Amino acid sequence: MIRVLVADDHHLVRTSIAHLLDDEPDITIVGEAADGEESIRLARELKPDIVLMDIRMPGIGGLEATRKIHHYSHDIRILVLTAFIEEGFAQRLLDAGAHGFISKGSQHDEMVTAVRNVFAGQRYVSPDIAQRLVLSRVDASDNPFDQLSQRELQVAMMIVNCQKVAEIADRMFLSPKTVNTYRYRIFEKLDVHSDVELTHLGLRHGLVDGFN
Repeated sequence: MIRVLVADDHHLVRTSIAHLLDDEPDITIVGEAADGEESIRLARELKPDIVLMDIRMPGIGGLEATRKIHHYSHDIRILVLTAFIEEGFAQRLLDAGAHGFISKGSQHDEMVTAVRNVFAGQRYVSPDIAQRLVLSRVDASDNPFDQLSQRELQVAMMIVNCQKVAEIADRMFLSPKTVNTYRYRIFEKLDVHSDVELTHLGLRHGLVDGFN
């Protein structure tokens, strides 16, 4: 039996995926998480075989959650659930411990196949995501977010997901002053002057989904 934890901040998406997968004879849903912190806690408590991980969630987000879960246990496999991703960000996820990428627009059968393949030790990338990654490598200009450090990228993702400095500081166990230091460093590197400009840039480069 393949034990799966579903992590997505959209309740309808999360529960729909859970119900679909739980109908499979060889898959059981052991838990659901609505943010990065909860996914880490439940991964440690429930010890699933696979975490279906949305990347753009409240709190520390899916990238940092992937890194922490992988650090905790190499036996837990992370299958990233996303609507859009660029090559540089995909590479960061792989470096953090992700084992594959499944599109939010995938059909039920493809999601089941992805879960089974990753459980079997293989990597899986949805065809539409693979195509976008190839095209981004050939056609796209450099992603400006690639120049950010891992911590700066984490702060940037939290800002574009509308989290305030005090909330970011609390979730990252930093002082608000330190968070603001990261914030202004991000602005300088990306040549933006406000959270709104940063969010627009994030939308253009897949750091946040347009419907979030």
